[in-house]
Amino acid sequence: MKKYLKILLPILFIGLLGYFGFQIASKINHKKQVAENIKTMPAFSYENVKGSFFSNENIIANKATLFVYYNSECEFCNEEAKMIQENTTKFSNIQLVFISNESPAAIMAFATKHKLNNYDNISFLSDNKMSFRTTFDVNSLPCMVLYDKDKKLIEKIKGQIKVEALLKKLNN
Repeated sequence: MKKYLKILLPILFIGLLGYFGFQIASKINHKKQVAENIKTMPAFSYENVKGSFFSNENIIANKATLFVYYNSECEFCNEEAKMIQENTTKFSNIQLVFISNESPAAIMAFATKHKLNNYDNISFLSDNKMSFRTTFDVNSLPCMVLYDKDKKLIEKIKGQIKVEALLKKLNN
């Protein structure tokens, strides 16, 4: 019995080590692939609060695009929306796309609360399939993904950022 354990335990240990090594390598490769995929704006399609769909085709040509991933119950997300609302004139040449995995009713309530629902350059979308996180490699709230007018990634920002810093990044 001892002889079998002396052989079985090292084999089991090596097998587990190999398995965990493979899992780590797979995750690293996946992260690299996603990072490569978001260097240019990936294809997407989400439902807007009016029930129709918003996709890459709705992105305004020759304008920088700012995706804001948020949740209406997130304090930092509400602060970010408030700062954007207070500076809407400074964002007039930028397309803002707010995305949440909440219901269209909750999204519309958020848009109305922050008085952001009546601007042509601001859209509110519902990610009911929760695909934005994986498509754009987003894993925190709020998170912003900035693209230039040529749909090239400028930066992915986790957490809050001052409006001046955000505008500087978008207008360079």
